[in-house]
Amino acid sequence: MDILIQIIITGIATGGVYGLIALGFVLIYKATSIVNLATGSFMTLGAFICFTFITALKFPFWAALLATLVCSVLLGIILERMILRQLIGEPIISVVMVTIGLAIAMQGLTHMIWSPEYRSFPEIFPPDPLDLGFAVVPSGLLWGFIFAVAGMAFFLLFFKFSRTGVSMRATANDQQAALSMGISVRRIFALSWSFGALAAFVGGIVIGNMSGISIYMGDIGLKVLAVIILGGLDSITGAIVGGFIIGILENLAGLYLDPVFGGGVKAVAPFFILVLILMIRPYGLFGKETIERV
Repeated sequence: MDILIQIIITGIATGGVYGLIALGFVLIYKATSIVNLATGSFMTLGAFICFTFITALKFPFWAALLATLVCSVLLGIILERMILRQLIGEPIISVVMVTIGLAIAMQGLTHMIWSPEYRSFPEIFPPDPLDLGFAVVPSGLLWGFIFAVAGMAFFLLFFKFSRTGVSMRATANDQQAALSMGISVRRIFALSWSFGALAAFVGGIVIGNMSGISIYMGDIGLKVLAVIILGGLDSITGAIVGGFIIGILENLAGLYLDPVFGGGVKAVAPFFILVLILMIRPYGLFGKETIERV
């Protein structure tokens, strides 16, 4: 029983990090109806930028974090203005292919600047784990979970109470109606990409702090697809709940199924769950079901 509780607690902490990364997908999809498959590359770039601020430029961590977040917002605005805005009105598949090309280009850029060498992230948090009595949470997961919860709370409150957040929700619901009410849809698109990049950058820093950084760490972005499809592509709450569910189920698969099948089940469990979700409830737990009449 003790090991089961430990696995569930670890799964919750891991799921919080997944939920934060999933917000990068959801924030963009809510306003633009685009699934940004470059989120994993955003994560990698954010981790390397923060790493460079800390190691090469000798920034203290909080200054490096702030500078990295500024870079994320600028990157989101530049990409939306120079690339994505030109694709407004184009078929969705064309835009998705562009995000795939963007992911490859960003991974190549990261390779050119930093090389594929694995790096350990500087120790930025106290190394002591949190002892709950019935379970122990490692330091990396603990701080990752704290950052994830803080990020989720910020975006939830922003969308619910801020004027800009309400405008973004209105744009996501009906772009034509938002335009008629004087909302700048182009500005909302730029903000959505900026927030998506910001969430991905923070997720990259959290993952880098837990397991180190390399140009391939963005592969976790594919795993997070299971999270957003489970929760619903357009639901912030769904991203959070889906992250917790996938985190727990992934760790349970590692505990109970890996010994039976000789390992590897934990790595593929999110994708197996993804297939089941698509078969049973393709719009997710909290996603908006769309019915088309012909």
